[in-house]
Amino acid sequence: MLKELLKNRTVILSSASPRREQLVKGLDIDFAIELNGETEEVYDASMDPSEVPEYLSNLKSLHFGRVLTENEILITADTMVLCNGEILGKPADRDDAVRILSKLSGNRHTVITGVTLRSVSSQRTFSATTDVWFRKLSQEEIYYYIDNYKPYDKAGAYGAQDWIGYIAIEKIEGSYFNVMGLPVQKLYRELEKFAADPLSN
Repeated sequence: MLKELLKNRTVILSSASPRREQLVKGLDIDFAIELNGETEEVYDASMDPSEVPEYLSNLKSLHFGRVLTENEILITADTMVLCNGEILGKPADRDDAVRILSKLSGNRHTVITGVTLRSVSSQRTFSATTDVWFRKLSQEEIYYYIDNYKPYDKAGAYGAQDWIGYIAIEKIEGSYFNVMGLPVQKLYRELEKFAADPLSN
């Protein structure tokens, strides 16, 4: 089991997201939160949008502000919402949140999370993709959600675990937890492989 594989390792989650912290706690493993270093989330506009989350999660890992010790495993992640070919990031303000949610309303969108695992001697990056269908939302519903839940720290201007997830999501294909910000089932399997690999020690 993963818990046994990690008994002599220290897992570090480098994320300020309370949702990611909650999801990793659900794996029943010991880990620490450490925010160390700032990463400007910049990428080449010519890049395939589906490759951006892995690129940014890798960038966050490389910009971690200190050298890892031999027994540490660092986890970094980046989540992106893609709708009709447009990357929908965190809203800049209320008007931008209204624009983003209006675009998602009545549409299918794709949530992609890139995750990077890194130790002193090894690194692995992977991603998970989930398709989400929203029913048509009224302007009143969009305004209500933004004004009461203030989703300015969320890619795509919404959290699936919030009120809007309950009233808007009609169907999901893929991991629900990925939509929250971390594909924990895949993370569990990848951590098992990473921790068992002698090259990662």
